[in-house]
Amino acid sequence: MITAETPVKYERKKHKDGVLMELYVGILKPRMIEEKMLLLLRQGKISKWFSGIGQEAISVGVASALNENEYILPMHRNLGVFTTRKIPLNRLFSQFQGKPGGFTQGRDRSFHFGTNEFKIVGMISHLGPQLGVADGIALGNKLRKDNLITAVFTGDGGASEGDFHESINTAAVWNLPVIFVIENNGYGLSTPSNEQFRCKSFADKAIGYGIEGISIDGNNVLKVYETVKNLAESMRDDPRPVLLECVTFRMRGHEEASGTKYVPKELFDVWGRKDPVSTFEKYLVDEGVLTDELIEATRAAIKKEIEEGLEIAFAEENPTPDTAKELRELFSPYQCSETSDVAGNRKEMRLIDAISNGMKLAMQKHSNLVLMGQDIADYGGVFKITEGFVELFGKDRVRNTPLCESAILGTGFGLSINGFKSMVEMQFADFVSEGMTQIVNNLAKSYYRWGQNADVVVRMPTGAGVAAGPFHSQSNEAWFFKTPGLKIAYPAFPSDAKGLLISAFEDPNPVMYFEHKGLYRSISEEVPEGYYTIPFGKGKLLSTGTDLTIVTYGLGVHWALEALLEQPDLKADLIDLRTLAPLDTEMIYESVKKTGRVIVMHEDTLTGGIAGEIAALISENCFSYLDAPVMREGSLDTPVPMNVDLEHNFLPKERFKKKLIKLWKY
Repeated sequence: MITAETPVKYERKKHKDGVLMELYVGILKPRMIEEKMLLLLRQGKISKWFSGIGQEAISVGVASALNENEYILPMHRNLGVFTTRKIPLNRLFSQFQGKPGGFTQGRDRSFHFGTNEFKIVGMISHLGPQLGVADGIALGNKLRKDNLITAVFTGDGGASEGDFHESINTAAVWNLPVIFVIENNGYGLSTPSNEQFRCKSFADKAIGYGIEGISIDGNNVLKVYETVKNLAESMRDDPRPVLLECVTFRMRGHEEASGTKYVPKELFDVWGRKDPVSTFEKYLVDEGVLTDELIEATRAAIKKEIEEGLEIAFAEENPTPDTAKELRELFSPYQCSETSDVAGNRKEMRLIDAISNGMKLAMQKHSNLVLMGQDIADYGGVFKITEGFVELFGKDRVRNTPLCESAILGTGFGLSINGFKSMVEMQFADFVSEGMTQIVNNLAKSYYRWGQNADVVVRMPTGAGVAAGPFHSQSNEAWFFKTPGLKIAYPAFPSDAKGLLISAFEDPNPVMYFEHKGLYRSISEEVPEGYYTIPFGKGKLLSTGTDLTIVTYGLGVHWALEALLEQPDLKADLIDLRTLAPLDTEMIYESVKKTGRVIVMHEDTLTGGIAGEIAALISENCFSYLDAPVMREGSLDTPVPMNVDLEHNFLPKERFKKKLIKLWKY
């Protein structure tokens, strides 16, 4: 077991001078950059810094051992990954300062970015979610059989998160070629490791997942390099995950403002004697690889490179705010053409049949599309939507998943980074809460942050009316409606369900696709059998009239149709939104300006629902045309009850009918 007292023992073995010098320059460069950054921080020229001083051997050893076309997913303290991958320093410095020459156009800071050019995917502040992304990249490699591996970093603190368990478990079950590198530096911010976990070593945790676990001295760059190089060679031939603990120490605070007062001083003394730069430098001098003159020349060259990079970055102008550009670059460009009037045969389909048919056609067209979800393979899913898909497309592309919603959503994102499309099925929409971080922080923000699209469709069986109770009946589309970067579809009819789903698969952006369980087998219509698309952001006018306007979606559309049948004298525009993001405001405004009265209805609980936002838009843009208050109706502000009578009272159907007449008579 590696401890603070374990001396750093370098063994040259068969390494040539060139390799040793490359590793030496590799760990010296991030150290010198950090020293410069700390000086700039004190001068107020950068705003924040997460120091990796004392941990350089891990980043450099891992990055040096992998091929340049193999992805690495680093964290805050892994500057050595970026420098080893030879990212120009001026671009790194621009990134640190929020300049356009960085990788996020000033939209994110430090190492919160990715770059496919250098095969690096940076972290987000939530730490754990990147582990699932590594799974997805590795899955893509495995499906292509390209003999590449992926390395992902986390810390002893981040390894306490649920994503750590989910991602390693998924990698173990699927035999994904991922090296999970745990930098055990003793502290998660100020919380010592003995308050994070009870294991003596992280390698012990591997046993629980049925995978290999290794613990090494993270301050020994040769040991890290050799271990990772040997693992990588083995894993390329025999794909599997490995848990690699690198024992080290954090010589600075979590970030500079937090300080280190909570760390016993004697630990700094002990670990200071194990400094990866000074100990390796001394070893190379003793081996005759380094001389004082070569050390001086190497430092001078690195210093010159740093100063030149800083000069370029400091000379760069700050980004100019451009609202149109900001909004335009929220999504990867995509233009869907309307093909819903496709010629050909039509067939009677239920909503569930249309969804299955659309997904099947998408799988046939997109050979890089992978379906993932609980029980979707041989069992065909709990609603049998993917029944028979394994026979058609095989288990590589139709994948049963562990109960790891967050890791699987992260896997979807990783697949997208690696050039695949994916569908992740939530068994019930309610269960998506287990993966919220991946959706609202990774999928939704990645294109805006660093230009990486998330080609992921999340299918969401949703809604009440089937006596399924509080945990299988929620309407949670509003959770995502307020999150920029997501598209939302919510069809009410089979033909729309098929066309919108195919469009979702065509679209390179993340789509939340809602399917009402109560409509799966209760409605049917003639649906084109061929491949067709319906553009997002275009509602459908189901009836016309001048008395008032009804705006709704999903099951609400059918409640509205029923209400209009019960009031044959009421002539109303009924708008089925079909998609919620983007929203067809043009159709809504045009109708309201004609009728002067409007009611917006959704199945979701009333407070904080989408109807409130639509009502506000109408009031702001159509106020002078209104002849009555904008009205809205939704479900009670309670959880969804299971009892049929209580559920009927919870839902807005009857209250909507009464309010509809009230508005008509206003």
